[in-house]
Amino acid sequence: MLKGILAISGQPGLFKLVTEAKNSIIVESLLTGKRIPAYSTSKISTLTDISVFTETAEIQLKDLFKRIQENGKIISPKASSNEIKAFFGEVLPEYDKDRVYVSDMKKIFQWYQLLSEKNLLIDDTEEEKTEE
Repeated sequence: MLKGILAISGQPGLFKLVTEAKNSIIVESLLTGKRIPAYSTSKISTLTDISVFTETAEIQLKDLFKRIQENGKIISPKASSNEIKAFFGEVLPEYDKDRVYVSDMKKIFQWYQLLSEKNLLIDDTEEEKTEE
């Protein structure tokens, strides 16, 4: 589902890992389609490694995306803070209100929209079925 999808701090949108170079990795922007090098000095996170704090533990981003998908509604990342908090609370009622900020929620909804537009929210088990 999110394998090979990266977030790079200071860069808008998400990136797909293309290949490794001598002292960097080459990534392709999901927004523009342009390929750029990403160096080790950049803070690079794979979406599979990102989790959201809840009151009891953490939930992986892919599981949160599944919950958003199951909810059936989509909210604009440009909605008001109160609307974003309310919708996030609908999708993940047990989220840690002290450690998950509105800016994090907006970023999650932006990523969800981008991945949804690019049809990259297919579950791993569904991908395996289509490959067979």
